[in-house]
Amino acid sequence: MSKVCLLLPNGFEALEASVFTDVLGWNKLEGDGSTELITVGTRAELKCTWNFTVIPEKVLSEVTVEEFDALALPGGFKSAGFYEDAFRPDVLAFIREFDRQGKDIASICVGALPIGKSGALQGRTATTYNLNNGLRQTMLAEMGVQVIPDQPIVIDRNIITSYNPSTAFDVAFLLLERLTSTDNANNVKRLMGFL
Repeated sequence: MSKVCLLLPNGFEALEASVFTDVLGWNKLEGDGSTELITVGTRAELKCTWNFTVIPEKVLSEVTVEEFDALALPGGFKSAGFYEDAFRPDVLAFIREFDRQGKDIASICVGALPIGKSGALQGRTATTYNLNNGLRQTMLAEMGVQVIPDQPIVIDRNIITSYNPSTAFDVAFLLLERLTSTDNANNVKRLMGFL
């Protein structure tokens, strides 16, 4: 059984988190049954970008990287406090340790920024939110990352990044494929109506 940590900073975007819960949940029930997703929040109660309130199963202080096989990280909005939580030292250390152990890390949109801030992407390729005059891609580049601006999804070894919410399902299916197999991921896509 592969355990995935869905790390939820305050101010995360619900859509970007839900693709991981749905794809991995569908796999658990209808696919090969080999994945389990645990929601881990930076707080006991989180408010999403659009004021949706979420209570995670665990908080960051209750878990260790060793408990998990992969990390999933949605993006969020500055105005909702995403960066305050996503850039906390304990969050950055948690991300760094996933990378140090070579475990898969999958992010959507600005979920790449805390990965960059952690140092895990130093000198590596990635992308992040591509609109709004490239502001977020510039931020990522300033963290020592080689940004590939026009590629929707960038994979550099164990880290998957993407450039906006439209890539969310693709990232979740890529993570499922890496944790299981191409055939299994395609079967779950078919069952969910994507193929």
